[in-house]
Amino acid sequence: MNDEKHSIIAAMSIRPRIDRESRTLQVMFKIYCRNKHGNQVELCSSCQELEDYSLDRLDRCPFQEGKTTCANCPIHCYKSDMRARIRAVMRFSGPRMLLAHPILTVWHYLDNRRKKPFKPGVSAETSIK
Repeated sequence: MNDEKHSIIAAMSIRPRIDRESRTLQVMFKIYCRNKHGNQVELCSSCQELEDYSLDRLDRCPFQEGKTTCANCPIHCYKSDMRARIRAVMRFSGPRMLLAHPILTVWHYLDNRRKKPFKPGVSAETSIK
């Protein structure tokens, strides 16, 4: 059990940007579901489905640690219906994040100001031409 715990911690430290983004998403879902659906402990099935989908998309992001926020990404990997749903969650939860988790909010704001990453498979030199 101890080895398993250490391997999880080691894996998390390899991807701090993705882990922070994942935590931000989870907090946003909790805020949204608690206020919109009245769930205090667990997410409702609809919110849980969207959270699972969002975390899977984040895990598969081709930019990984170099990514900006999804709203500024040149690749839109969400299905259109899921994208509309996640926008609603973020639109509702975003302003409430400042009070609930001010540090995550500041990090998200800073991540939002990152430059758009280069498309996968295209070097920086090729993209500049």
